Amino acid sequence: MNVQMRRARGRDVSGIVLLDKPDGMSSNQALQRVKRAYQAAKAGHTGNLDGAATGLLPVCLGEATKVSGLLLDADKRYVSVFKLGVTTRSGDRDGEIVDTASVPPLSAGLIEGVLARFVGEISQVPPMYSALKKDGQPLYRLAARGLEVERAPRRVTIYGIDLLRLGSDELEVDVRCSKGTYIRTLAEDVGAALGCGGHVASLRRTEAGPFRLAEAHTLASFDDRPLEELDARLMPVDAALGAYPLVELGSEAAFHFGRGQAVVAPHRLEASPVRVYDQRGVLLGMGLVQDGGRIAPKRLFHLS
Repeated sequence: MNVQMRRARGRDVSGIVLLDKPDGMSSNQALQRVKRAYQAAKAGHTGNLDGAATGLLPVCLGEATKVSGLLLDADKRYVSVFKLGVTTRSGDRDGEIVDTASVPPLSAGLIEGVLARFVGEISQVPPMYSALKKDGQPLYRLAARGLEVERAPRRVTIYGIDLLRLGSDELEVDVRCSKGTYIRTLAEDVGAALGCGGHVASLRRTEAGPFRLAEAHTLASFDDRPLEELDARLMPVDAALGAYPLVELGSEAAFHFGRGQAVVAPHRLEASPVRVYDQRGVLLGMGLVQDGGRIAPKRLFHLS
């Protein structure tokens, strides 16, 4: 490949950078800004945030895009303000108002009791304004045309909801939850439990898997920065993999594993998948533990 072609397709840069996504921009628009700043050949994000939502958006570049699916499956944490007494078509502040109701007198005891009903494994009906698809069409596109289709309930887990602030017609909460949890649906369900309806007035993601918002960079901070400075912000690919057991292979086993072959594990392994390294500490890939103590490659990385 000549130099001109390499420039056209972008830099072969790999790593994870944490973005604090601003309000009023889609996750893909934010991703493209970061990708251009890095002049990267390949980039992907790890879990969509609505345009009105802000906060932590891990962006994966190059080989790190291979772990984006693992981060999509990771637990999340949000701080959100629920506006009570107003129900919107989309479940957030941008939707058309479809109903209003009087808000009952609120107390911390009342709200904490209601919130406690939603802690644990619960069933949620995904909102129409979501990226889920029906016959190949995203639901939000159908919703924009005024259509509504039946959605199957999904099981999600709410690990905890802490009340941070209580007003006369709104509450601010800190929610720790599993993948696939819709905070808009939670706001609507809490409002329904109070008999007045509700929607999300603001939403900010503070954690995604092992990553924290405090480590994130604002979008403006990527503009007009030298590549050396931007590259210094990159976290290694395996920063996303700390929850998986580590396996180090000898040179011969590493050679075969890197070529897609199952190899004998150096010691007994109970959990799967595992992250696999060579003796230099280079991440080779993710492996699946098979019966008989062998590790089969699941996803290979090319980082050396």
